[in-house]
Amino acid sequence: MHHLLLALSVSPSPAPTPSLRPGLSEDQVTPGTWGFVLTAFIVILTTFLIVDMVRRIRRVRYRAQVEEARLAAQADAGDAADENGDAGTGTR
Repeated sequence: MHHLLLALSVSPSPAPTPSLRPGLSEDQVTPGTWGFVLTAFIVILTTFLIVDMVRRIRRVRYRAQVEEARLAAQADAGDAADENGDAGTGTR
């Protein structure tokens, strides 16, 4: 326990100032203008794709709800016709 306290109390030496290795320029280690443009294009494209996907999913869900309501209305109309004695054949 004493060693842990001693290790925590010792202040570390200051970190060296960041610098590049000899022979490297900043252009070789940063993405630059083209990297920024490409990244921005990918972000914008992804945003448009997500918006389009959400719109399509919403449209499919809405169509399924309308189809369910239509089938339920048909079933209710069929049940009402059976209760009234109409077989739905068109004969009297």
